[in-house]
Amino acid sequence: MTITVRELAYYPVKGCAGTTVDSAQVLGTGLEHDRTFMVVDAVDGAFRSQRKHPSMAAIRVEVLDGGAMLAMSAEGIEPLRLDVDRDGPRREVSMFDRPLGAAVDQGDVVAEWFSDALGAKSRLVRVAPDFDRDGWGDTPGKVNFADAHAVLVTSMASLDGLNARIAAWGDAEAVPMDRFRPNIVLTGNDEPHFEDRIRRMTIGSAELAYSVRATRCSVPLVDQRTGRRAGPEPVRTLATYRREPEYKNQVSFGAKNAVVCDGVLTVGDAVEVAEWLSR
Repeated sequence: MTITVRELAYYPVKGCAGTTVDSAQVLGTGLEHDRTFMVVDAVDGAFRSQRKHPSMAAIRVEVLDGGAMLAMSAEGIEPLRLDVDRDGPRREVSMFDRPLGAAVDQGDVVAEWFSDALGAKSRLVRVAPDFDRDGWGDTPGKVNFADAHAVLVTSMASLDGLNARIAAWGDAEAVPMDRFRPNIVLTGNDEPHFEDRIRRMTIGSAELAYSVRATRCSVPLVDQRTGRRAGPEPVRTLATYRREPEYKNQVSFGAKNAVVCDGVLTVGDAVEVAEWLSR
């Protein structure tokens, strides 16, 4: 069977809702506009995420004019349009207690908007023009404000296998793919987690290479439509068969990849796998 691209998505503001697209430019740091912005604590610059602020999932952000403007909306708050500052005042930011350097602060108006939306004093920052951050793993690559890698790849076979196991409990509903916030969803292979074994692939005119399995925290417990926690699935079931002893026994779902050649991806593109890891 031919493996193809079923879905594509990018997440303009880390932790906020994603945007599904039919086609996407892939740059060295991932899909264009993916995790280019990040919400941080107004005092210490530490990133905010759905781990502590699940309501971020329901904040919608639309990229306009090729990235020159953002349109933001959230329940109970007036929508806001922001003229993006690509190279203005800087603010030191961090992720997982690791400094990332200086990012471009987007000003007081949008800071107040996110502070109201999250109930916590916040700032919105953008990657600076000179931002340069390495990933890690088999192929490290470069990354913007994603946790550590440029592109998250999942498959429908993995989700179907997971949901079959969830159904066996008899007390929980199937989970949708958006719980895992992937960039690329593949279909056309019936083997659950076959994406873990792809070491190098070409999709459209872009080339990706495997970095690591995607270990998961509490974010998959968040309903991405409502911004509310809806556990214990899928983490409960993943813990029965997807533990990663190498990574503090966390559960995993999906594979993180680095970009080794820029290009364009389109839904329906065939995936040419150049290298597989043996079973």
